[in-house]
Amino acid sequence: MLILASASLSRRQMLQNAGLDFSAETSGVDEDEVKLSLSAENATPQDIAETLAELKAQRVSKRNPRALVIGADSTLACNGRLFDKPPTTAAARTQLKALSGQSHELHSSVVVARGGVRLWHCNERARLTMRPLDDAFLDAYLARAGEAVLTSVGAYQLEGVGAHLFTKVEGDYFTILGLPLLPLLSFLTGHGIGLEKAA
Repeated sequence: MLILASASLSRRQMLQNAGLDFSAETSGVDEDEVKLSLSAENATPQDIAETLAELKAQRVSKRNPRALVIGADSTLACNGRLFDKPPTTAAARTQLKALSGQSHELHSSVVVARGGVRLWHCNERARLTMRPLDDAFLDAYLARAGEAVLTSVGAYQLEGVGAHLFTKVEGDYFTILGLPLLPLLSFLTGHGIGLEKAA
């Protein structure tokens, strides 16, 4: 039995597209509280992503002790500042203006747990350079992207109209979408979960 400890539609879509048979369950972890606590301890963006991924996986795996549970998280850092999912379109606009013309780093972490114990994890990083964005472009982008901008830490989906924001992308595509998928598939295959199992 495989469970994704996430409400993320993009992560669900990646696992579905990979042909995996799984269910999804939200963890109930207070991510904002964890981020505040870790930031106060000067944790790195990667440490924050890994800790949140592990907490999600552990919590759901304690409720489903026989299942392999996948927890994942991503953080975005630019010029020493951490960015979160914007709560409103206005906040997304402010965030995009801050990222405009800058390079930022996305840190994605995935953890697999069983019975509340971490079995495996993987951390990946990508670097993205955003082109300078003027007001007219931001208006058009936000109108086209709609509420999807509220579902990611960068206010964009690279797999959609968010691709227009960038001049350069360095790193694994799946990592940018929020899940280091290829290392995860290798781990799951080693535990008997893959296309053969799903067929």
